Amino acid sequence: MLEIISGSRSAAEVGREHELKPALLSSWKAEFIEHAPSIFQHNEQQNGAHARVAELERLVGRLTLELEVAKKASSLLSAPSYRNGRSS
Repeated sequence: MLEIISGSRSAAEVGREHELKPALLSSWKAEFIEHAPSIFQHNEQQNGAHARVAELERLVGRLTLELEVAKKASSLLSAPSYRNGRSS
């Protein structure tokens, strides 16, 4: 099909090779050309969604790290402190 769209081969040539009628290939070509913009627009929307997911994953990672640090700090502050082997 790309050969027909690019013009490197005619619909008749490709049709003979694959035993398809040129009219069928022409209609497929017209349908592809008609819908091609929406196909590529969908990819742009997906790229935006992927970027948003990546941003949210970074945020989750940062918040997880902050939570672990807060837990460690809390356990250190709540544990009895020892000086010279004695608890204070």
